[in-house]
Amino acid sequence: MAEFTDEATLLRRHGVQVTAQRLAVLRAVADRPHGTAAEIGASVQTAIGSISLQAVYDALATLTDKGLIRRIQPAGSAARYEDRVGDNHHHLICRACGRTVDVDCAAGYTPCLTALDDAGYEIDEAEVIYWGRCAECVAASAAASAG
Repeated sequence: MAEFTDEATLLRRHGVQVTAQRLAVLRAVADRPHGTAAEIGASVQTAIGSISLQAVYDALATLTDKGLIRRIQPAGSAARYEDRVGDNHHHLICRACGRTVDVDCAAGYTPCLTALDDAGYEIDEAEVIYWGRCAECVAASAAASAG
């Protein structure tokens, strides 16, 4: 029950009305980092029963707008959501299986925050996505080639 209270308090502190749907979406994002709206919706349905995909999208939008979750949208992919906010981390995405993992921003000199031409902007965040293949997909590919 303390978990519910903490999450409800978090929502209230950010000016978000506490509803069972929003609490369930917040929990689903925490349990399934980098999940799509459809994946989060399925998790919420399992947890609380019936909820429309539109209600899931609405809750995701509200939580994103309030800075409680982060939305990323890799090229050619559905939007994904995570609850790791407030830092400038990046992502690694496997081209083969789609697995997505967090990567901390470079410490010290951060070339990703130094644009060649900032066009007068005050840059405070960069979104970088590294693409490649995860270790499991590389191993599976090597095994298929050898076999």
